[in-house]
Amino acid sequence: MITIYHNPRCSKSRSACELIASQYKREEEPTQIIEYLKQPLSTAQLKELNRQLGCSVREMIRDSEPIYKELGLSDSTLSDAQLYEALAAHPILLQRPIVVRNDRAVIGRPPENVATLFV
Repeated sequence: MITIYHNPRCSKSRSACELIASQYKREEEPTQIIEYLKQPLSTAQLKELNRQLGCSVREMIRDSEPIYKELGLSDSTLSDAQLYEALAAHPILLQRPIVVRNDRAVIGRPPENVATLFV
């Protein structure tokens, strides 16, 4: 199963979807595209996604979004729990796209990063 956490308004997210469809998707391997702005992830789902990514919670957050500054998320004293709560409440903060396959995940910026899931 390939799962893509996707924002259709994002060119990098669209490019990653196209790359998977054209180069990596196998006929027998289903693909699930989740528009996370319409179907926000819970804190538990974000924690699992973070485990699969193997990165810090901060690396999952888009610091270029206006809400990042509004919420003061650059504060280094914020706990992971507080960061997960911000991501759950404001899904626009989630990096995009994120692609998951075989219990591993990558942030598809640039879209070519998804190749690591298929080697």
